[in-house]
Amino acid sequence: MATATQVVIVGAGVVGASVAYHLALRGCSDVLVLEKEEAEVSGSTARSAAGVRHQFSSATNILLSRYSIEKLRVFDEEVGGHAELHQVGYLFLVNDAATWEQYRRNVALQRELGVRVELLTPEEAARFVPRMRADDLVGATFGPDDGYCDPYGIALGYLRAAQRLGVRLQRATAVTGFDQAGGRLTGVQTTRGPIACETVVNAAGPWAGAVAAMAGLDLPVRPYRRNIYMTTPFPQIPGPIPLTIDVGSGFYMRHEGASILMGKSNPDEPSSFNQTVDWAWLDHVLEVGLHRFPILEEAGLAEGQCWAGLYEITPDHNPILGRHPELPGYVDASGFSGHGIMHAPATGLLIAEEILDGRAHTIDIDELRVARFRAGTAHSEQNII
Repeated sequence: MATATQVVIVGAGVVGASVAYHLALRGCSDVLVLEKEEAEVSGSTARSAAGVRHQFSSATNILLSRYSIEKLRVFDEEVGGHAELHQVGYLFLVNDAATWEQYRRNVALQRELGVRVELLTPEEAARFVPRMRADDLVGATFGPDDGYCDPYGIALGYLRAAQRLGVRLQRATAVTGFDQAGGRLTGVQTTRGPIACETVVNAAGPWAGAVAAMAGLDLPVRPYRRNIYMTTPFPQIPGPIPLTIDVGSGFYMRHEGASILMGKSNPDEPSSFNQTVDWAWLDHVLEVGLHRFPILEEAGLAEGQCWAGLYEITPDHNPILGRHPELPGYVDASGFSGHGIMHAPATGLLIAEEILDGRAHTIDIDELRVARFRAGTAHSEQNII
């Protein structure tokens, strides 16, 4: 049982693992990763839909994606592990004129920042999925460098590489409180005793708000359930297809092996830590999915392969990154609102810079700091699923 370390990272998911790796890569290996579960990478990371995309509405998110996806391309060689990056693209289908104008503006910004993205007619979009209904579409955007990956392989790759560099991992250890003296953080209390430290990184994902509250901080990160439904093998939609999103309804799908993975967020479901599959919600998912993709009526449901996980949502659907102004020694790395897998490589780099250099500098994260909520400067990410 460790009693002192330079940096404590709360959470052994993909973000915490990336932070640990990037700190160790810079020579800061006196790092302890705390995981409340019996096994690492067993929370939201392992339950992700695994999408990675450049197609965002904010410049900062686009830059986070651009850096991260480039790193995922060479992950196996640089870090080790298995990223399994499949750049099959993201296809956004738009059936509303006002939304289409917003997406056209987004594409202009994406292209300005060096992202490959195409504007498609409804007829061009329909070529990706057999018998797709396109008569009510206004247009579509397609990013050929988007796709999906293996979150578990990435997180475990980062964590094992960090351990080889000297980082320690402590499982079955939950944070129960924080120690403070002289107006700054001096350590954490855990279910296995106190640990003195100089810095704590809150990478607790959906539990980040609860962790911050133990330090007396109001962190607007809340957990929301997301359901993933799987078909039986379905050759009627030959692969690969892009990760395809029907923007008007929120329905999305992609291949998972020979099957189809699909889902849709329930905007009326309250925040909770519930991770059981919502079978009642499946009826609505199928209703909107069949409207756009009637071919899915021929698919069978693989009930045993369906699952649910948690998104860590902030009010503006952007992450909260960086030092907290009210508590020196405390650093946020949470609130990714469904984008944690795809932004983990950049986040690890930036949080390591924040700790070791005093400030993140490869990408400016000022608009992602928690102070934005009090200052009234938060700007919502528009491209959310």
